[in-house]
Amino acid sequence: MSTSDVQQVEADEEAPGWEAVRDLPPSAKLVAKVLEYNETLTQSQLAEETLLPPRTVRYALNRLEEAGVVASRFSFADARKRIYTLRIE
Repeated sequence: MSTSDVQQVEADEEAPGWEAVRDLPPSAKLVAKVLEYNETLTQSQLAEETLLPPRTVRYALNRLEEAGVVASRFSFADARKRIYTLRIE
């Protein structure tokens, strides 16, 4: 098992569950659910899917990232955008 495999296993073990989302605002719960079904989306795609204003989606994503249930990375297609992924199993 390589070092990256070990790090991935450790990251998987540290992934929080849905209980981390329980006390978050409804908008954060909605964004988390949409990410559960769509795997990876940008902020603008999340706004389209949830019908929430972009500012509300941004707030929800910040709360989800603080709780450790959402991971983000830069988009390879457009480095100005970030792609969000749910880390709940």
